Amino acid sequence: MNSPGSASPSLRIVVVNPALVTGEQDGAGAEQARRSAALRIGLLECGYDLVASLPADAWLAERIGQLQPDMIIVDSASSARDILEHIVIATMDARRPIVLFTEDDAPSSMDAALDAGVSAYIVAGLQAERVKPVLDVALARFRREQKLLEELEGTRQKLLDRKLVDRAKGLLMTRYRLSEDQAYQRLRSMAMNKNMKLAEIAQRLIDVEDLLG
Repeated sequence: MNSPGSASPSLRIVVVNPALVTGEQDGAGAEQARRSAALRIGLLECGYDLVASLPADAWLAERIGQLQPDMIIVDSASSARDILEHIVIATMDARRPIVLFTEDDAPSSMDAALDAGVSAYIVAGLQAERVKPVLDVALARFRREQKLLEELEGTRQKLLDRKLVDRAKGLLMTRYRLSEDQAYQRLRSMAMNKNMKLAEIAQRLIDVEDLLG
């Protein structure tokens, strides 16, 4: 699978279309069919890999999990809140860009979609020539958000590691009557001898202390 952060046109894309379930043939159905055709043409003309067009049914999350696309496009004329919930569940373990083409311009719908993890919320005017610019923007936003999340996670992990090391130093200082620097050097030597990270050896010491009470 390509990296979801890649801007390559070879991205593997799954399109979710609620109209595939209803099979509407009225005016709304005809408009949905026009929109879907424009989307498909735009994807194919730009060289994207359209893996599947899926209905928004009870098996949606399972199918997305099986296909593991690089991007998900939701083509829904009306509110897609229920669909997005299924998609969010299917992408919990592997985040990927989600683009929503819709006719729903209600601010509440837009806010709900963005909160659910949608990278681009596009209202009306779906034309084949607009597809690639929209996907490029969605990918750029997704990459930026991923970078921020990774930086946040890195900072959080450093704080957790520091707390583990400080607690392990405290245990060594109490048990062996060491200074803080001596406790740190002993902890560091133990980590080097066992070819482990400082936080890992600290966690082991804490686990043993908790086990022995």
